[in-house]
Amino acid sequence: MASVIEYSTVVEMFDNITQKYLSDSRPMLMHKIEGSYVNFSYREVREMVHSFALGLAAIGIKRGDHIAVISENRPEWVVADMAIMKLGAVNISIYPTLTPKQVEYILNDADVKIAIASNQLQLNKVLKIFNDVPSLKRAIVLSDKVVTQEKKVMNYSHVVEMGKEFDQLYPGYVDNEQKKIKPDDLMTLIYTSGTTGNPKGVMLTHNNLVSNMKACASIIHFGSEDILLSFLPLSHSYERLAGYYTAMACGTTIAYAESIDTLRDNLIEVRPTIVTTVPRLFERLYNRIMKQMSEESKIKQTIFNWAINVGKTYRYSKRKNVIAPGLSLQHKIADKLVFKKIRERTGGRIKFFVSGGAALAAELGEFFDAIGIVVIEGYGMTEASPVICANLEQKYKFGTVGPPLPGVQVKIAEDGEILAKGPNVMRGYWKNPEATKEAIDKDGWLHTGDIGQFDSDGFLKITDRKKHLFVSSGGKNIAPQHIEGLFLQSSFIEQVVLIGDGRMYLTALIVPSFDSLKEYAKKHRIEFSNNEDLSQHPEIYKLLEGELSKFQKDLANYERVRKFTILNSPLTIENDELTPTMKVKRRVVEAKYKELIEKMYADVV
Repeated sequence: MASVIEYSTVVEMFDNITQKYLSDSRPMLMHKIEGSYVNFSYREVREMVHSFALGLAAIGIKRGDHIAVISENRPEWVVADMAIMKLGAVNISIYPTLTPKQVEYILNDADVKIAIASNQLQLNKVLKIFNDVPSLKRAIVLSDKVVTQEKKVMNYSHVVEMGKEFDQLYPGYVDNEQKKIKPDDLMTLIYTSGTTGNPKGVMLTHNNLVSNMKACASIIHFGSEDILLSFLPLSHSYERLAGYYTAMACGTTIAYAESIDTLRDNLIEVRPTIVTTVPRLFERLYNRIMKQMSEESKIKQTIFNWAINVGKTYRYSKRKNVIAPGLSLQHKIADKLVFKKIRERTGGRIKFFVSGGAALAAELGEFFDAIGIVVIEGYGMTEASPVICANLEQKYKFGTVGPPLPGVQVKIAEDGEILAKGPNVMRGYWKNPEATKEAIDKDGWLHTGDIGQFDSDGFLKITDRKKHLFVSSGGKNIAPQHIEGLFLQSSFIEQVVLIGDGRMYLTALIVPSFDSLKEYAKKHRIEFSNNEDLSQHPEIYKLLEGELSKFQKDLANYERVRKFTILNSPLTIENDELTPTMKVKRRVVEAKYKELIEKMYADVV
């Protein structure tokens, strides 16, 4: 549904929505504290934001100042964000998973004046590099439990107390500053994940984000009766736009998951109706379901497979408004025997998932749709605030990212690159005019770096990243992400990185699912002492070889993996092998495992 209020800036949205629901009994935000979810009302959050804005003003924050927020998802993230906005300052959102060195780069590049850290861990990062950031004057820690003797550090409560004194001296100051904010004012710098080189600061205005919020709200039904579970980092443009600003503008309650590791429990506790997520969640859930079914009796497996086929036929027929006689009854039986039990794992109330950040395999979308779990897949990038295209709740196509959003123009260049244009396109990259010129041409088209094509119904299909496309030594173009997505359907494969640019054939680095391997080893009496021992066992290699053969059987010869190497440990954000949104840093991985990769090509002459 469309937003339930009028607004032209993000902070005006916040003011108007909290005013509309000021006396509402529904929570605005939900957060787990000491083992239980605690509700934050619209009145509470509104007052917290105003108090913190006064405190920031008291310590000298002015219009145009750059303030960094380094925090996990929590109500105080929203409070800090909106308080910064009220003063006309600029939020520099930083992933809490970044290293001190990476934080230092962003703080220096963005000329940050104050860093707001969530806890001791994040504060330690700031303190470690404080003296190496000339622009940095002070740090604020959101947790009052953190005790420090550092004079340059203040805690949240202290800032709020200073705000009370400031309000006595300068009544109406925050409201007056907010009135100066215009739609074209810079609102935030969001640093790209940086799969190659240093991240770039994307400059987004209020109008950039507001246009995207309104477009998304016009096609996806976020309602005041909904509860959205947020677990992707708010530092990322996708969660910030979809799981925060747009949901809030529609009066949707937002609940924060504790972490991705507790997501299964939080789904049951919160019983959300909407979840914004990435394809990896569906891959894991699918593998878990299929693994469980493989251990069931033949009768149960037969019922499961029958139910999935019925579900696919029913959902397809329903979209076409033609349901064959008897199909509805079959679907009711399948739902009672199979689907309802699976949906209960997500809390049992899901209306839909919103998937973005990477391509969702069409087979996965179709599988969950059959169960009655609708997955709305969209596409975008931070430079576009971020959504460019999205499937509709009642009209969607598996394997596509839907048509362009209202108000956004999309076209395909001669080389297949997707170009976008509209009010959501960024102002440019911070202090990087050359990169800006490279990204946005003279006619205002944003060059996404993605390859795609439209189908006959105007739905966009993404092929791959332009810079990720491999060209084999034989001149064949290969899209690695599509092939990797096929392999990730295996319950025995956790991560996979294809290698082959400029090579005679494709190879792969594979991180197995050690839990699945251990169960397989136990069942087949394979002895091992640790993960490394297990992963190098000939029977395990043979198992994974069979999995690759199974999932690549329909690929062309030049798209098939000829050799692979099993890695003993997962690719992680902490080791700089993944971006904070779980995308593989190919250059980093290829450099780190160069020796193993070259061995797979050692016999090429």
